[in-house]
Amino acid sequence: MTAALLAVILTAGPAGGGARDSQAAPGQAAAPQATEVIAEIRVHGNDATPDADILKLAGLTVGAPFGSTTIADVTARLREAHRFEKVEVLKRFASISDPTQIVVIIVVDEGPVSIKIPDDPRGKAQFVRRRGLTNLMFLPILDAEDGYGFTYGVRFALRDVGGKESRLSLPVTWGGSKSVGVEYDKNLSDSFLTRVQVGTGLERRTNPFFGLDDTRQRVWGRVERSAGPLRTGATLGWQHASFGGATDTFRTVGADVAFDTRLDPFLPRNAVFLSAGWERLMFDTRASVTRSRYDARGYLGVIGQTVLVVRVLREDASDPLPDYLKSLLGGSANLRGFKTGTAAGDTLVAGSAELRVPLTSPLGIGKVGVSVFSDVGTAYDHGQSFSTGALKTGIGGSVWFSATVFNLSLSVAHGRGADTRVQVGGGIGF
Repeated sequence: MTAALLAVILTAGPAGGGARDSQAAPGQAAAPQATEVIAEIRVHGNDATPDADILKLAGLTVGAPFGSTTIADVTARLREAHRFEKVEVLKRFASISDPTQIVVIIVVDEGPVSIKIPDDPRGKAQFVRRRGLTNLMFLPILDAEDGYGFTYGVRFALRDVGGKESRLSLPVTWGGSKSVGVEYDKNLSDSFLTRVQVGTGLERRTNPFFGLDDTRQRVWGRVERSAGPLRTGATLGWQHASFGGATDTFRTVGADVAFDTRLDPFLPRNAVFLSAGWERLMFDTRASVTRSRYDARGYLGVIGQTVLVVRVLREDASDPLPDYLKSLLGGSANLRGFKTGTAAGDTLVAGSAELRVPLTSPLGIGKVGVSVFSDVGTAYDHGQSFSTGALKTGIGGSVWFSATVFNLSLSVAHGRGADTRVQVGGGIGF
């Protein structure tokens, strides 16, 4: 055994000695490290721009040294050309046996391109990058609201004007609500805030209770944070109002919170929606007023697809509001069976119970169904109590249709002590 151990030691000795001999002796310079060299350049994603043009912009040639800043330098040069929506430069090894041989891969996104067909049938079709407002979108605006009539228009929008997930839009409407505005919103993914919105606009509509035109000029800004079903927000604004020949100017600051577990906002099942909002109105010519709004809705699945919907709504003010800001009772918004503007007040309280019965498969894109409901509500001014206002009740049924961004409902309801009314609501929402 001693002889075997000695043999192992003697056998291992030269190898270990060889390893020590390969190291640089004290005072001697270490062997220079091999320089990386660009062995190949590959370009991907380009349809309209030739490879040669991209290589010229990148400033790369085969055989040139590859340094520690090459990737960053090439990326910066390509982005500064403003010819691509996205640029990505990657480093890869060309050989397993020789790590100094480097492959540089350039991936570009030219954005929208079109195919140009030559007049000569023998010619070759070409890809051409579309210039100008390639990200311009048009979205229709259609809305039917009881008491205000039918509103129609279009929203022009430019996407990604302030970075990814941003939009600059110009909504223009006519009919029941005449308006024009400019709005900007951006979703934030790497920030405490998740959304930022700013806008300005001019709107005119007729107040259904007072029968007077209500014209508003607005400038506003809003920030939001969403975390699962919880959303919080804060708003700042300025408004100039013209109503019945009188004008008023005020500033607003507000905050709101919402808890929403609905997957389908129109036909959720076993879900809740709770929201609360507060707003301080600071007038130039009168005392400031605080408004609040509380909205609670519950959705309970019962037999089959049938859903029981229960809602409680309260809008209130700390002091008397000007007429154009009073809450309006009636219509599809809070009391079916009564026209919108049946009553107006600083405080509004309403509730409803509704049984929604879908008639189509839950897997279908569009859903058709019927409902039976009962609504109650009242409105009264500051200084009065809930018992002061007459509690009104409406009972009826409806037929409705919902499909992705489009919804439409037709309800027939009888208001106790009032007439039977047919009310239509719906529109396109994005």
